[in-house]
Amino acid sequence: MPSLTFSSQYLPGVTVIAVAGRADITTACLLDDYISRTRRHPGDHLVLDLSEVPYLGESALHVLLHAHTVARHHGAGLHLASLQRGPAHLLHATESASGLNVHDTLEAAIRAALRAAQPVPVSGQAAG
Repeated sequence: MPSLTFSSQYLPGVTVIAVAGRADITTACLLDDYISRTRRHPGDHLVLDLSEVPYLGESALHVLLHAHTVARHHGAGLHLASLQRGPAHLLHATESASGLNVHDTLEAAIRAALRAAQPVPVSGQAAG
């Protein structure tokens, strides 16, 4: 039976999930469930390391777009890292890449998510 494997780590305001395997119609529900269970707070930024995902189907793309929508609703973002050729092609073919935060490396995605997770200083307040 096809399956995906996952691992995760937590950083301040960021949940990082590594995904491995084919993300298709038979495994998209596993991806959705893992994202839902793993994210500690709805406002946490989410980084998905897709370097070990050779295939991304439309069902899995819908899961990513839903995760992106949920993150945006809570003031956070979804960051996709290290896409292989097939998943990258699907994102570009469906014009989904333009609305998502796609990064060449996991490190770049984590840096961007950590920057975005930092509180914005309120102007006019004196430094303490």
